[in-house]
Amino acid sequence: YPRYLPEAYCLCKGCLTGPNGEESDRFRSTPVFMPTVILRRTGSCVGGRHSYTESYVSTAVGCTCVPLLEKDRNTQKTKPSMKRIS
Repeated sequence: YPRYLPEAYCLCKGCLTGPNGEESDRFRSTPVFMPTVILRRTGSCVGGRHSYTESYVSTAVGCTCVPLLEKDRNTQKTKPSMKRIS
């Protein structure tokens, strides 16, 4: 639980900087990950009840700016995703 786990994704390739919020290509938007607790169903239904175990998955929860290395200038944009938890 939950069956689907939403994840954040970065909308911009660069970062919004300056007083007017212009996108700068000197920085890169990078996802920030955080461990998230999920419940995995174990075994079958016994007496009308399921049993669950705690499990941790790494989930993107936001974005931050990091300085861009010269060799990374041609990286692709991060795409949206939604994990199916099974």
